[in-house]
Amino acid sequence: MKLVIVSGLSGAGKTVALKQYEDLGYTCIDNLPLNLLESLVIDALARPSPRYEELALGIDARESPELIAAFSHYLEQIQARGVTTRVVFLTANEDTLLSRYSETRRRHPLSDHQRPLIEAIRLEQQLLAPIANAADTVLDTSPLNLHELRERIHGEIPGGGRDTLALTLMSFGFKHGAPNNADFVFDVRCLPNPHWNRSLRSQTGRDATVRNWLEEQPAVLEMRSDLLTLLERWLPAFRAQDRAYLTVAIGCTGGQHRSVYLVESLADALRPMFDKLVVRHRELRGSA
Repeated sequence: MKLVIVSGLSGAGKTVALKQYEDLGYTCIDNLPLNLLESLVIDALARPSPRYEELALGIDARESPELIAAFSHYLEQIQARGVTTRVVFLTANEDTLLSRYSETRRRHPLSDHQRPLIEAIRLEQQLLAPIANAADTVLDTSPLNLHELRERIHGEIPGGGRDTLALTLMSFGFKHGAPNNADFVFDVRCLPNPHWNRSLRSQTGRDATVRNWLEEQPAVLEMRSDLLTLLERWLPAFRAQDRAYLTVAIGCTGGQHRSVYLVESLADALRPMFDKLVVRHRELRGSA
C-alpha cells in the first residue's frame, strides 16, 4: 500500500496536486480528519483492494490545530503498519498567494471580517508548520503557472516521470535574485568577468568572442570540468529515483556572460545523456 499525504498553503496548488494523483490512478480523499487516518489504513489493509493500493489524502488548514500539531504521531502510526508513505507540501510566497486570491476572489479558509487575508496566510503558515517540517518534498509554486504546476507535480510522483528525467539548465544573475525552484544552484561569480572588458561588455556568453575569452581563462575551464563531473555522476541517480524534472541553475553577477557560457557548454556535453534538456537564460531577452 502506498499512501501520499498532500498538504500546503491555501492557494499553493493542493487541489491541482490531488488531481494529478487521481489521474494516475490513486484513490484521493480531500480533507480527511487526521484522527480517522489510522482507522482508514487499518480497514484498507484488512480488506485488500486495488482501490486502496495507492491512496492520496489531502490535509489542510481546515483540520484542527491540535491534530495538525500531532501530525508526526499519526504518520508514525501508519508507518509502523508497514505502509509506504510520502508527504508532499506545497507553498508559495505571500505576494503570489495574495495575487491568486485576488484573481479568483475565493475566501481563504482562515480569513473572516476580523482577520484580513495577509494575517490568515501567516497564521496558516504557522498552523501547518508540523506538516511542512515532516514533508519529503516541499514545492514552492510561486513562479509556476497552472500548466507548469501540473507538470512539476507530475514529476514528483513516483512513476509519473516514466523513467525519464527532463533536465533544465538555467543561467541567472544574482543581482536579480536567485531562482526559487532550482534543485542545484552554483555561484560562479569567482570567475574572471568579461564585463570589465569594454569590447565584450555588450555581448553575452552565447557570442563567440566571449566564449573564446572565457576559454582562455584556466579557472573557467576548471569550473566547467568540475561541474560536468558532478552532474554526470549524480544526475543519473536522480533519474533512478523516478524524478521527472530537475533544474540546475548557474549564477554570475548579471546573468549575461559567465553563467550563460557555462550553461551552454554544459548543455552541449549533457545532451547525449538526456532526451529532454532545456536551456533557459533568465536574464537574456528572447531566451526560452
